[in-house]
Amino acid sequence: MCRNIKTLFNFDPPVTPEEIQASALQFVRKISGFNKPSRANEASFLAAVDEIAEISTRLIHSLETNAPPRNREEKTAKAKARTFERVVLGSAKHGL
Repeated sequence: MCRNIKTLFNFDPPVTPEEIQASALQFVRKISGFNKPSRANEASFLAAVDEIAEISTRLIHSLETNAPPRNREEKTAKAKARTFERVVLGSAKHGL
């Protein structure tokens, strides 16, 4: 799974349309292999992003849970700590 695609369901505050669109863009980039499509593929690429965002929005709004919403700031802090461990401390382990 692409590390840039983040879980969007059951957060406080709720996910925004911009976050859903950004995740859809990352998904289409991953499966197409294009970071930026050529002009010939741009219309198909952008249509796919919009369709994935629309489907993702419907999915997120249809899901149910009894779990309390996750705190966005806590998740961000944990992710930053994992990145620090992986990049900085991992480099130190290997003498880099």
